[in-house]
Amino acid sequence: MKRKLIFLDIDGTLTARFSSPSPSVKKAIRAARSNGHKVFLCTGRNMPIIGQDILEVGFDGIIASAGSHVEIDGQVLFDCPLPEETIQECLQAFHSNEIFCRIETADGIYMDTQMQSLLRNTTPDPSNSELVRMQKELESGLDIRPYDEYPRKGAYKICFSSATLEAISQAKARLGDRFHFVVHPFFTSSSCYNGEIIRKDLGKGHGMDIVCHHYGATRQDSIAFGDSMNDYEMMKAAGTSVAMGNACQELKDMADNICESVDHDGIYHEFLRLGLM
Repeated sequence: MKRKLIFLDIDGTLTARFSSPSPSVKKAIRAARSNGHKVFLCTGRNMPIIGQDILEVGFDGIIASAGSHVEIDGQVLFDCPLPEETIQECLQAFHSNEIFCRIETADGIYMDTQMQSLLRNTTPDPSNSELVRMQKELESGLDIRPYDEYPRKGAYKICFSSATLEAISQAKARLGDRFHFVVHPFFTSSSCYNGEIIRKDLGKGHGMDIVCHHYGATRQDSIAFGDSMNDYEMMKAAGTSVAMGNACQELKDMADNICESVDHDGIYHEFLRLGLM
């Protein structure tokens, strides 16, 4: 089989509920690499919160912060945080509509206290892996600092939460010309709507292009696995797209393949079917 470049989202795809990758999934990744394929993390997480339990599985590179940071074999190929002027413009649009934020930087995470309260007091839709992860981060004691300590030196990503969809629509009217607004799955009676903004000029697909160019490959040589709408661009860009069994319906509708859920080692079984291991 021709060498493939395989891109794996983390939360809800590689791991479930802020846990470690399963033994079967680790085996699949290592076997695929032994067969000459290249395997990459392709995540919205910023580098400081990609745990050692994930990194020790062994990957050829990482696309982090939804495409704003790309490295291969420890060499940084691309790094492009948002300038502070843009961050402040976004925060003003959110805060003026009572939307609360999480700012992800090279050195950590800063969060509005009101966002913590919203996250702690809501029951997530089962397919909302991003909300589940953030709740688990709060429970685990991850070093999430208050917004007042944010150093104002630029950041890679802003996530948001709101008590209403109307507020998110108002912020989108101000920022939607430059950012994709991704709102994650929610119950119809939800008290917390969460999502993130992704730059239209960057994204996971852009990060994949950097990796493909590095190896002299094309998008047709790539396979992407994901579960939520922040994986949409990555999967649309891939030669073969695979939605997890636990993925949101919109992603399943556009995917080439649907594998088992993250709880049932979907990556392992799909690697077998695709002849990667």
